Amino acid sequence: MGKYTDDIHNALRRGVIIGAGAFFLAILVTLAAKLLLDYIVSIIVSLLLLLIIILVGIIFDVVGVAVAAADESPLHAKCAKKLYGAGHAVKLVRNADKVASFCSDVIGDVCGTISGAVGAIIVVRILLQAPTVSEVVLTILMTSLIAGFTVAGKAFGKYFAIRKATDIIFYTGKILEWMEKNLRIKVLSGDIQGRLK
Repeated sequence: MGKYTDDIHNALRRGVIIGAGAFFLAILVTLAAKLLLDYIVSIIVSLLLLLIIILVGIIFDVVGVAVAAADESPLHAKCAKKLYGAGHAVKLVRNADKVASFCSDVIGDVCGTISGAVGAIIVVRILLQAPTVSEVVLTILMTSLIAGFTVAGKAFGKYFAIRKATDIIFYTGKILEWMEKNLRIKVLSGDIQGRLK
Protein backbone atom coordinates (compact mmCIF):
# COMPACT_ATOMS: atom_id res chain seq x y z
CA MET A 1 0.00 0.00 0.00
CA GLY A 2 2.90 2.34 0.83
CA LYS A 3 4.54 1.79 -2.56
CA TYR A 4 1.21 2.41 -4.30
CA THR A 5 0.78 5.69 -2.39
CA ASP A 6 4.36 6.71 -3.25
CA ASP A 7 3.71 5.96 -6.93
CA ILE A 8 0.61 8.17 -6.86
CA HIS A 9 2.53 11.01 -5.17
CA ASN A 10 5.39 10.69 -7.68
CA ALA A 11 2.95 10.68 -10.61
CA LEU A 12 1.13 13.75 -9.24
CA ARG A 13 4.41 15.58 -8.58
CA ARG A 14 5.65 14.79 -12.10
CA GLY A 15 2.31 15.92 -13.55
CA VAL A 16 2.50 19.25 -11.71
CA ILE A 17 6.12 19.81 -12.80
CA ILE A 18 5.32 18.95 -16.43
CA GLY A 19 2.20 21.15 -16.35
CA ALA A 20 4.16 24.11 -14.95
CA GLY A 21 6.90 23.56 -17.54
CA ALA A 22 4.33 23.46 -20.33
CA PHE A 23 2.74 26.68 -19.02
CA PHE A 24 6.00 28.65 -19.10
CA LEU A 25 7.14 27.06 -22.37
CA ALA A 26 3.83 28.02 -24.00
CA ILE A 27 4.26 31.63 -22.83
CA LEU A 28 7.82 31.84 -24.17
CA VAL A 29 7.09 30.23 -27.53
CA THR A 30 3.86 32.18 -28.05
CA LEU A 31 5.68 35.45 -27.34
CA ALA A 32 8.47 34.45 -29.72
CA ALA A 33 5.94 33.57 -32.45
CA LYS A 34 4.06 36.84 -31.87
CA LEU A 35 7.29 38.90 -32.07
CA LEU A 36 8.28 37.04 -35.23
CA LEU A 37 4.87 37.62 -36.80
CA ASP A 38 5.14 41.34 -36.01
CA TYR A 39 8.09 41.49 -38.43
CA ILE A 40 6.50 39.25 -41.07
CA VAL A 41 4.16 41.20 -43.34
CA SER A 42 3.54 38.44 -45.90
CA ILE A 43 0.50 36.21 -45.37
CA ILE A 44 2.29 33.41 -47.25
CA VAL A 45 5.33 33.53 -44.94
CA SER A 46 2.99 33.62 -41.92
CA LEU A 47 1.24 30.49 -43.23
CA LEU A 48 4.64 28.81 -43.69
CA LEU A 49 5.48 29.61 -40.05
CA LEU A 50 2.16 28.06 -39.04
CA LEU A 51 2.97 24.89 -41.02
CA ILE A 52 6.41 24.71 -39.37
CA ILE A 53 4.82 24.90 -35.90
CA ILE A 54 2.37 22.12 -36.84
CA LEU A 55 5.23 20.04 -38.26
CA VAL A 56 7.29 20.43 -35.07
CA GLY A 57 4.32 19.14 -33.05
CA ILE A 58 3.95 16.15 -35.39
CA ILE A 59 7.68 15.29 -35.26
CA PHE A 60 7.76 15.37 -31.45
CA ASP A 61 4.59 13.26 -31.34
CA VAL A 62 6.31 10.68 -33.60
CA VAL A 63 9.30 10.55 -31.22
CA GLY A 64 6.96 10.24 -28.22
CA VAL A 65 5.15 7.25 -29.74
CA ALA A 66 8.36 5.67 -31.07
CA VAL A 67 10.18 5.81 -27.73
CA ALA A 68 7.34 3.86 -26.08
CA ALA A 69 7.35 1.23 -28.85
CA ALA A 70 11.12 0.92 -29.44
CA ASP A 71 13.01 -2.31 -28.74
CA GLU A 72 16.01 -1.76 -26.47
CA SER A 73 17.96 -4.90 -27.52
CA PRO A 74 19.02 -3.75 -31.03
CA LEU A 75 20.09 -0.44 -29.53
CA HIS A 76 22.33 -2.25 -27.03
CA ALA A 77 23.90 -4.12 -29.96
CA LYS A 78 24.58 -0.80 -31.71
CA CYS A 79 25.93 0.60 -28.44
CA ALA A 80 28.32 -2.36 -28.10
CA LYS A 81 29.65 -1.48 -31.56
CA LYS A 82 30.06 2.13 -30.34
CA LEU A 83 27.82 3.46 -33.09
CA TYR A 84 27.24 7.21 -33.01
CA GLY A 85 24.05 8.05 -31.10
CA ALA A 86 23.39 4.54 -29.79
CA GLY A 87 24.14 5.44 -26.16
CA HIS A 88 21.73 8.37 -26.27
CA ALA A 89 19.09 6.15 -27.92
CA VAL A 90 19.38 3.61 -25.08
CA LYS A 91 18.91 6.38 -22.51
CA LEU A 92 15.82 7.57 -24.36
CA VAL A 93 14.24 4.08 -24.25
CA ARG A 94 15.25 3.58 -20.59
CA ASN A 95 13.31 6.75 -19.78
CA ALA A 96 10.46 6.17 -22.23
CA ASP A 97 7.74 7.43 -19.86
CA LYS A 98 9.46 10.80 -19.31
CA VAL A 99 10.47 11.22 -22.95
CA ALA A 100 7.01 10.28 -24.27
CA SER A 101 5.34 12.65 -21.81
CA PHE A 102 7.65 15.53 -22.75
CA CYS A 103 7.43 14.97 -26.53
CA SER A 104 3.74 14.17 -26.89
CA ASP A 105 2.17 16.02 -23.98
CA VAL A 106 4.38 19.06 -23.48
CA ILE A 107 5.77 19.90 -26.93
CA GLY A 108 2.85 18.41 -28.88
CA ASP A 109 0.17 20.24 -26.89
CA VAL A 110 2.15 23.50 -26.77
CA CYS A 111 2.52 23.40 -30.57
CA GLY A 112 -1.22 22.75 -30.89
CA THR A 113 -2.04 25.76 -28.72
CA ILE A 114 0.44 28.03 -30.50
CA SER A 115 -0.76 26.97 -33.95
CA GLY A 116 -4.26 28.08 -32.93
CA ALA A 117 -2.95 31.45 -31.74
CA VAL A 118 -0.90 31.97 -34.92
CA GLY A 119 -3.92 30.98 -37.00
CA ALA A 120 -6.00 33.65 -35.24
CA ILE A 121 -3.33 36.29 -35.96
CA ILE A 122 -3.31 35.28 -39.64
CA VAL A 123 -7.11 35.56 -39.78
CA VAL A 124 -6.94 39.11 -38.37
CA ARG A 125 -4.29 40.07 -40.95
CA ILE A 126 -6.33 38.69 -43.83
CA LEU A 127 -9.41 40.58 -42.59
CA LEU A 128 -7.40 43.82 -42.41
CA GLN A 129 -6.26 43.37 -46.02
CA ALA A 130 -9.60 42.06 -47.30
CA PRO A 131 -12.41 43.44 -45.08
CA THR A 132 -15.10 42.06 -47.39
CA VAL A 133 -14.21 38.47 -46.48
CA SER A 134 -16.55 36.86 -43.95
CA GLU A 135 -14.87 36.65 -40.53
CA VAL A 136 -16.94 33.61 -39.51
CA VAL A 137 -16.14 31.66 -42.69
CA LEU A 138 -12.45 32.56 -42.51
CA THR A 139 -12.18 31.59 -38.82
CA ILE A 140 -13.92 28.26 -39.40
CA LEU A 141 -11.74 27.57 -42.44
CA MET A 142 -8.51 28.37 -40.57
CA THR A 143 -9.48 26.27 -37.53
CA SER A 144 -10.48 23.36 -39.77
CA LEU A 145 -7.24 23.53 -41.78
CA ILE A 146 -5.10 23.55 -38.61
CA ALA A 147 -7.06 20.64 -37.13
CA GLY A 148 -6.98 18.72 -40.43
CA PHE A 149 -3.23 19.09 -40.95
CA THR A 150 -2.47 18.27 -37.29
CA VAL A 151 -4.71 15.19 -37.08
CA ALA A 152 -3.65 13.84 -40.49
CA GLY A 153 0.04 14.42 -39.73
CA LYS A 154 -0.16 12.76 -36.31
CA ALA A 155 -2.16 9.82 -37.68
CA PHE A 156 0.47 9.17 -40.37
CA GLY A 157 3.24 9.81 -37.84
CA LYS A 158 1.87 7.25 -35.36
CA TYR A 159 1.56 4.63 -38.13
CA PHE A 160 5.19 5.27 -39.09
CA ALA A 161 6.43 5.56 -35.48
CA ILE A 162 5.06 2.18 -34.38
CA ARG A 163 6.54 0.33 -37.37
CA LYS A 164 9.94 2.05 -37.35
CA ALA A 165 10.19 2.85 -33.64
CA THR A 166 13.73 1.57 -32.99
CA ASP A 167 15.16 3.26 -36.10
CA ILE A 168 13.48 6.56 -35.21
CA ILE A 169 14.91 6.49 -31.68
CA PHE A 170 18.37 5.56 -32.99
CA TYR A 171 18.35 8.58 -35.34
CA THR A 172 16.98 10.76 -32.52
CA GLY A 173 19.93 9.58 -30.42
CA LYS A 174 22.28 10.65 -33.22
CA ILE A 175 20.72 14.12 -33.28
CA LEU A 176 21.03 14.44 -29.49
CA GLU A 177 24.67 13.34 -29.54
CA TRP A 178 25.42 15.80 -32.36
CA MET A 179 23.75 18.60 -30.36
CA GLU A 180 25.78 17.66 -27.30
CA LYS A 181 29.12 17.55 -29.13
CA ASN A 182 28.69 20.48 -31.52
CA LEU A 183 26.27 22.86 -29.83
CA ARG A 184 27.13 21.98 -26.21
CA ILE A 185 23.42 21.35 -25.54
CA LYS A 186 23.05 18.39 -23.18
CA VAL A 187 19.51 17.04 -23.18
CA LEU A 188 20.24 13.72 -21.47
CA SER A 189 22.27 13.25 -18.31
CA GLY A 190 23.65 10.19 -16.54
CA ASP A 191 25.37 7.16 -18.05
CA ILE A 192 23.78 4.50 -20.24
CA GLN A 193 22.99 2.29 -17.25
CA GLY A 194 21.36 5.04 -15.20
CA ARG A 195 18.12 6.92 -15.23
CA LEU A 196 17.86 10.50 -16.43
CA LYS A 197 18.60 13.02 -13.70
